Amino acid sequence: MTPSIAGFDYRRVPVADGVFLNAAVGGSGTPIVLLHGFPQTHLMWRHVAADLAADHTVICPDLRGYGASDKPAETGPATYSKRTMAADIVALARELGHERFALAGHDRGALVAIRAGLDHPEKITHLASLDVLPTLDMWKVMHGASAAVGFHLYLMAQPPGLPEQMIAASSDAFFGHFLDIWANDPQAIPADVRAAYLDACRDAVPSIVADYRASAGIDVDHDQADRDAGHRLGMPVTVLQQDWGAALGFDAAALWETWASDLRHGTVTCGHFMAEEAPADIAKALRDLLTRSGGEKG
Repeated sequence: MTPSIAGFDYRRVPVADGVFLNAAVGGSGTPIVLLHGFPQTHLMWRHVAADLAADHTVICPDLRGYGASDKPAETGPATYSKRTMAADIVALARELGHERFALAGHDRGALVAIRAGLDHPEKITHLASLDVLPTLDMWKVMHGASAAVGFHLYLMAQPPGLPEQMIAASSDAFFGHFLDIWANDPQAIPADVRAAYLDACRDAVPSIVADYRASAGIDVDHDQADRDAGHRLGMPVTVLQQDWGAALGFDAAALWETWASDLRHGTVTCGHFMAEEAPADIAKALRDLLTRSGGEKG
């Protein structure tokens, strides 16, 4: 039996022509949408979602191309651009009755959240990004031998065909590699959840690759256009990253300050999968974010 978030209802919600997202919905109160990362599904939020649902409406979708959500064929770079995926989330919230909502994302989901904040500032009241840099900055800080840790970014950036074939040939080993090396606490992802992640990824190789391919092309173009135009995130923003110390090699907070007008940047002592490894810390950070007011419009 596939694991689920206890106490949450599951719905298939239309967000675009022929595209439905699988979403777990629970709690009541002001809405917050939680977006998962790679190689995961909405299940990564199971602990944090249960905490926040005590006084918020919590919506945890599988992103387009992931989990039990629809996986449209890649017909061009826009199919899995973060702009398209962000529009999905705005449509999802609207279908569930929320014109404005808070938004938090981890990893790939954070990239979608950032794009939603830039494209739909009137919709996003608060924004949180967990353990990722905006796409434009991510590519700029990766260079030399240190970029080997991001080999998957370069593999999946290649034209359609080869990366899909290589990954599909050994998908459990490929996706399991990241679950193993990115977690400081392997027990944070129990066997049934790990199996659910691998099952979901096994069925989604083309769409996952398309998501990453977009981040090496059209997503960079969109970020650069916003940078050139001076667009920034005007809502209250919280950014959390792993505590790499001097090993990080760059000033993440300084990079983020160029994107956010009202920024709080912090570190969490855990591995990459912080919502599973340090859920109490993440829930507290999100609750603190939701108490903040102000921010610019646009």
